[in-house]
Amino acid sequence: MTDRTTPTERLTAFSDGVFSVIITIMVLDLKPPAQAKLSALLPLWPTALSYAVSYLFVAIIWINHHRLLLFAHDATPKLIWWNFGHLFMTSLIPYSTAWIAGTKLAAGSVFFYAAVFVLVNIAFLGYQQEALSQASTSEVSLRTRHLIFLSAACMSYWHPLAGFGLVCSVLLVYLRPQVPGEGLEREAPGETERRVI
Repeated sequence: MTDRTTPTERLTAFSDGVFSVIITIMVLDLKPPAQAKLSALLPLWPTALSYAVSYLFVAIIWINHHRLLLFAHDATPKLIWWNFGHLFMTSLIPYSTAWIAGTKLAAGSVFFYAAVFVLVNIAFLGYQQEALSQASTSEVSLRTRHLIFLSAACMSYWHPLAGFGLVCSVLLVYLRPQVPGEGLEREAPGETERRVI
C-alpha cells in the first residue's frame, strides 16, 4: 500500500486548524448591540473596522502560507518550528483586534496592533525562507512592505488613525497572493535524480 500524502500535508492540516480557531475567536468577540435599531451599530464602528482589517490580514496570511507550502517537499524540523513561530504571532491578532476595538483606536492599542503585524511578518520571513529553500531557486525580498508595517507601529503612537491607515494600505499590496520565485515548480522528492539519469 502506497502513501499518497506528501510529508507537508499534516503541517498544512494543523496550520489550517489554527487559522480556523483564530478566525473563530475574532468572531466570538463581535457582540451585537443591545438595541434593535440600525443606529445602534454606529458606535460599534471601531469593532467592525478592526475586525474587517484583521480578517483580511488573516486571509492574506493563510493564502500566502498555503502557497509557500507548495514549494516545500519535506516537513523539516526547521520548517515546523518556523511554522509554529509564525502561527504564534498570528494567534496574537484576535487579542490585538479586541484591544484596538475596545479602546476605539487609542494610540497604545494601535501601536500594539501594528507591532503584531510586524512580528507576524518577521516570523513569516523565516518561514518563507525555509519553505523556499526546498525549491530549486528563491528570491526573498519583501523589505519595503515590512518597513511600512514598522513605520505604522511607530507612527501610531502619535497618530493612531494614520498608523492604522498605513496598516490597511499595506494589506492592499498583499491582496494578490504571490510568493518570491512564483514561477518555481514544486518538485517531488527524487524527481531531481530522475532528471539527472
